[in-house]
Amino acid sequence: MTETTKSMSNIQEQIEQEREQARAICDTAGAESGECAAAWDAVEELQAEASHQRQMKPKNSLEQYCDENPEAAECRIYDE
Repeated sequence: MTETTKSMSNIQEQIEQEREQARAICDTAGAESGECAAAWDAVEELQAEASHQRQMKPKNSLEQYCDENPEAAECRIYDE
């Protein structure tokens, strides 16, 4: 499993937990309460993060290598 897949799996679990919590808060505090709105805002923020992670292009092997070894000859960037 890649790091992105693990991360997406983890964020989906967090979204589900936040949904359950939001439902419980809204049942207790009422659908028009500030607590209910804040709980659903937290769900929306996690969903936005999940969407952002899906759109990110995974780094290729050279990009990963250069992240770990920026001083390597293969990773030099020349300005002309």
